[in-house]
Amino acid sequence: MYPRIRNISFDCHDTYSLAGFWSAVLGYARHSEDVPGDPEAALLPQDETMPNLFFQQVPEDKVTKNRQHICLEPVDRTRDDEIERVLDLGATMVVDRRRADGTGWAVLADPEGNEFCVVRSAGERVATTLEDQP
Repeated sequence: MYPRIRNISFDCHDTYSLAGFWSAVLGYARHSEDVPGDPEAALLPQDETMPNLFFQQVPEDKVTKNRQHICLEPVDRTRDDEIERVLDLGATMVVDRRRADGTGWAVLADPEGNEFCVVRSAGERVATTLEDQP
């Protein structure tokens, strides 16, 4: 049997604040022991098969592009609605790769600069595929 991903870790300055952003984005619950000012914070998913998110305080700033990032696929809204929602929560647009035909994605950054993408929902991908058929 293969291992499962236990945690996805984020280096950051303010663990509590960044955990709050990701909790709002993903609906993960804060760990019961997390308080502002702690050097570590954790978020717990509703589904135990999903990884926890772990936030660890580091002194240095982020200076280059992430070599690994999370891609979010909306479940009950469109890609564009999800992008607007996370922008309203405090994300920033890094690169908008959405195309006029409805394909593409957007690269955003969380409040501490960690990049992530928002891709089309499953329904949007099916609709685009159906439109391409003769």
